[in-house]
Amino acid sequence: MARLVLRGFDIRKGHLDSAAQQQVVVALRPILKAAPLFNPSTASGRKMSVRMTSAGGLGWVSDTAGYRYQETHPKGVPWPDIPNDVLKIWRELTGLERDPDCCLINYYGEGARMGLHQDKDEADFSWPVLSVSLGDDALFRIGNTSRGGKTESIWLNSGDVVIMGGPARLAYHGIDRIRFGSSRLLPKGGRVNLTLRVAT
Repeated sequence: MARLVLRGFDIRKGHLDSAAQQQVVVALRPILKAAPLFNPSTASGRKMSVRMTSAGGLGWVSDTAGYRYQETHPKGVPWPDIPNDVLKIWRELTGLERDPDCCLINYYGEGARMGLHQDKDEADFSWPVLSVSLGDDALFRIGNTSRGGKTESIWLNSGDVVIMGGPARLAYHGIDRIRFGSSRLLPKGGRVNLTLRVAT
C-alpha cells in the first residue's frame, strides 16, 4: 500500500486488497436490493450519467428540487444501514469516534463521468469525506476551492481510498472517465464509488 498526498487529498493506493474488496461488494448487494440504484437529475433537470443510492440514516439525492440529504430512498423506503465492512474503513483511516451518517453509492457504467463539483451539502465541513473505489479504473481530477485554474489528475484503481479533509475538503473534484472492463471485481463491469460523509 502506498500513500500519496495530492493537493491535500490523502490517497491510499491499494488500501483494500482483493479479498477486502470482494467482502465490501458482497455487503453492498442487499443494500442495492432494498434501495435500488436510481438515475438522478441535476437541479436544472439534466440526467446524470451515474446511477446512485445510499446507506445510513440519511441519503443524498439530486433532482429538480435541488441537492439535499433525506431519510428515505426516492421510492419512499428508509435507507439500509451502512455495512460494518464499510464502517471499518472509515474508523481505521479517520480515527474518529463519530461514524458517518451517509454512505453515497455511485455506479459508473461505460461512458459515465462526474463533472467537477464540491461536496458542500453537509452541515459541518470540519468532518472529512472518505471515498472508496471498487471496480474499473477512474481518472480522478482535482481542482481548487474555487472554479477555474489549473487541475491535476490521477488514476484511481480498485481498492484505493481517498480522504478529503482540511484544505481539500471543499476542493472541486470529479471523474473524467473510467476504463470500462479494466477490473474483474464487478461481474458486469463498471465502477462503484462509496463516499462516507457526516451530513448533520
